[in-house]
Amino acid sequence: MSQQIAVRLPEYLVEFVDRQVQTGAGTSRAAVVTRALERERRRAIAARDAEILAAGEPYPDLAGLAEFASHVPLDD
Repeated sequence: MSQQIAVRLPEYLVEFVDRQVQTGAGTSRAAVVTRALERERRRAIAARDAEILAAGEPYPDLAGLAEFASHVPLDD
């Protein structure tokens, strides 16, 4: 379910969003903004997880996962 909201954005961001739609990188302004917010949400969750892991005991069995993850591209 989605909910409509109104936001004010600086002109340069609106121009960027519109260019994304014009070039086909996004299907609508809402799609571009949604993709950006979902990416920011994932980044914030990853940062929180990194803080939790850094504060705790090391997990030797996660070393392979960390090595693998360090080579995974973060772009969509």
